[in-house]
Amino acid sequence: MLSRTADNLFWLARYVERADFLARVIDATQRLSALPTTYVSTGTEWESALESSGAAEGFRAKYETIEAARVVDYLTFSADNPSSIRNCLEFARANARSVRTALTHETWEAINGAWIELKRFEGTNLAKGHYDREELSIFLDFVKKTSLDYDGTAYRTMLRNDAYWFSRLGLYIERADNTARILDVKYHVLLPEDEEVGGSLDYFQWAGILRAVSALTAYHWVYRETIKPWRIADLLILKKEMPRSLISCYDNICHFLDQISSAYGHNGAAQRQAHLVMERLSKATTKEIFQMGLHEFITAFVEDNSLLGQTISEQYLFN
Repeated sequence: MLSRTADNLFWLARYVERADFLARVIDATQRLSALPTTYVSTGTEWESALESSGAAEGFRAKYETIEAARVVDYLTFSADNPSSIRNCLEFARANARSVRTALTHETWEAINGAWIELKRFEGTNLAKGHYDREELSIFLDFVKKTSLDYDGTAYRTMLRNDAYWFSRLGLYIERADNTARILDVKYHVLLPEDEEVGGSLDYFQWAGILRAVSALTAYHWVYRETIKPWRIADLLILKKEMPRSLISCYDNICHFLDQISSAYGHNGAAQRQAHLVMERLSKATTKEIFQMGLHEFITAFVEDNSLLGQTISEQYLFN
């Protein structure tokens, strides 16, 4: 496979996964901000959405104050934000178009159909910067459905060859990064210094995080108890059964890199690096993570994940 083709497939999956993540973060933030002010609201919800999306620096360069309407616009339709949902879907479609022959008809239609639907949304008040909760909910549901359609058609129709492996690599690199970021943001941004850990505010914010990664039901199935930070860390970091956990993502990353290595007859730096991260995750315990510091653990993981993405790019993708 040409490195340019591998690059397009890798980033196609990353952009779709990023759009889905942004939709989930906005949805969870909207739920938190809608709770009664006297009960749980702190005013940091929309700031946390910016931080977890990695768009805080760009937003502050454009706006002086953080307001819901501005944050929603910046994360959804803003052309100035390279990682806005609109731009993610535009970039995903451009990458898919470049490798049209490497995709099945169903996978291409999932992306191209979403791009056509996106153009219709650009005529709404939401796309013009007017924050409307109902319109926003409809748009976010559309984005999440697009991700499910793409993921489902790729899984059910694509041949298990290097095209499929590179697209899965992009998805899991992006997913691991997103899960780590949202965990770190909750731990350091959402809960004010004067609030009690384990209090009502803490509970609703952790529930919002679980909803953002579709893990609230899974949490209750696994632990059958009230929401506790160390249990959430265990679920989203160390449980292979949880599709968005860090260890599950790296289990898949290692698998697909091994498939590529076997096909190309070369075990390179990316494979070795991914297996080292997987080994560290496999040996970690929740107690050790909190003794080290959740923030410190996540920071180190994000750096490792970013380095792996760069190594994959240098080893296989178009530069």
